[in-house]
Amino acid sequence: MREYLFLECTECKNRNYRTERETKAGNKLELKKFCRVCRKHTPHVEKKK
Repeated sequence: MREYLFLECTECKNRNYRTERETKAGNKLELKKFCRVCRKHTPHVEKKK
């Protein structure tokens, strides 16, 4: 089963991306993505809807 989640910037707390992943994965997703508010690449962590 898949679940939808948002990726939130760790610096400005803005939710920039929406993605999906497998529900059985136990660890939190953390990716380095571009934030349009900060205008640089920052770590983004998953947040539920």
